[in-house]
Amino acid sequence: MPSTQAKRRKAWLMPLLACSCLLLSGCEGTLFAGLNATDQHHGIVERHDVVFDATHELALDVYAPAHAEHAPVVVFFYGGDWARGQRAWYRFVGTALAAEGVVTVVPDYRKVPQVSLDGFMSDAAEAVAWTRAHASEFGAAADDIFVMGHSAGGQIAALLATDPEWLAASGMRPRDLAGFIGLAGCYDFVPVPDDDKDMIAAFGDTPEAQRRGEPVSYVSGSEPPMLLLQGEDDHEVTPSNAISLSRAMNAQHEDVTMKLYPDTGHEGVLFALSRPMRSDAATLPDVLAFIHTHPSAH
Repeated sequence: MPSTQAKRRKAWLMPLLACSCLLLSGCEGTLFAGLNATDQHHGIVERHDVVFDATHELALDVYAPAHAEHAPVVVFFYGGDWARGQRAWYRFVGTALAAEGVVTVVPDYRKVPQVSLDGFMSDAAEAVAWTRAHASEFGAAADDIFVMGHSAGGQIAALLATDPEWLAASGMRPRDLAGFIGLAGCYDFVPVPDDDKDMIAAFGDTPEAQRRGEPVSYVSGSEPPMLLLQGEDDHEVTPSNAISLSRAMNAQHEDVTMKLYPDTGHEGVLFALSRPMRSDAATLPDVLAFIHTHPSAH
């Protein structure tokens, strides 16, 4: 049962959570500041604004358990319709995982309309390559890297895990990843609705172009293990996305686990990583169980 203190934190956060459905940066910033105000700091080493791509002015934040040695590492890609979002908003994700022994990297990536699929996917692949090259500096294992994402970030992470094109530039393959963890990700979305301007800007205006960014289209039997977490009450990215990707993995006899959380919406599966919302969904224990039962095969 949640403690009295946790209930109080949740009570004052609820008005902020109510604004999460609004795509207004000021409201979103206030929301995430509220979540981050409750995160855990003890026993965690943080490094912010670490540049991994000077050409495009991209940086990342690292959250590591103090005295970590050969720890698993998660590269987390945040959502925001491929057009919005800031890595600083997701400190609560980094600290939640680092407090449980998992090094967490939260990178920037370029957004639409400045770039489209090729731009943000190249950024994501470069962030993973940087993590592998520098893992030992943070007590992480270079051969035990998971990619994880929420919503649009789930699409990015899933495409890294399914389409070999993106990691190939750094000499990696999807199977080099220890696993993919998707939180309400967009995996099966072709054709894109004509009125979805952000998705059109990201993936193009024809089904042929859009399919380049659709993870389910690439499942071939060479993917890493997958954990798909989804709220049953998600009306923004519907459960059909996770169900479709799970079926594609099962058809290839691949390792996939899907969990549907009742009474949970699109943001709820992510916010359950924050301290005041952890009783809402089993996101954190499910993620940790997957990481600890799927160590690198190297």
